[in-house]
Amino acid sequence: MAVNGTERAEQLFKVMGQRVIRDVAESCGSVRRIRVAAGDLSLEVEWPGGEVVAVPVAPVPDGVSSRPAEAPMVPEPAAPVLSEAGVVVRAPLVGTFYHAPEPGARPFVAVGDVVTADDQVGIVEAMKLMNPVSAETAGRVTEILVTDGQPVEYDQPLMVILPVD
Repeated sequence: MAVNGTERAEQLFKVMGQRVIRDVAESCGSVRRIRVAAGDLSLEVEWPGGEVVAVPVAPVPDGVSSRPAEAPMVPEPAAPVLSEAGVVVRAPLVGTFYHAPEPGARPFVAVGDVVTADDQVGIVEAMKLMNPVSAETAGRVTEILVTDGQPVEYDQPLMVILPVD
């Protein structure tokens, strides 16, 4: 009996899921994130909290083509040292942060600018899509923590806004 693409994907994910469960159970520390890959499929699972532990990925059993991979060690982004108390604007996704809508254009905001809640303060480009970054509160921009064109991680601090009364 021939196996169609959907059945094959289901088989791969079942085997990969079993492997994740076994590797997590056998790990010597708490696992925060694990990634396994087989063929063109990959599965990444992340739990809140815990320590990042690399868990080696073994090949998928015979009969299922595979391309084993290892779980990457992913360090937590360093917490910024803030010079003033304020609300931190964070990256909504992984990508490249831009201060302006296009090269050579005036930036959305600069240090000292006053913004209102929901004002656009930047862009994160991910997979050729431009995703707006908005202020969550009204206030004055006191720090910009990333440079234009800098790669950013999910939840990475981008800037600090000091709320105004």
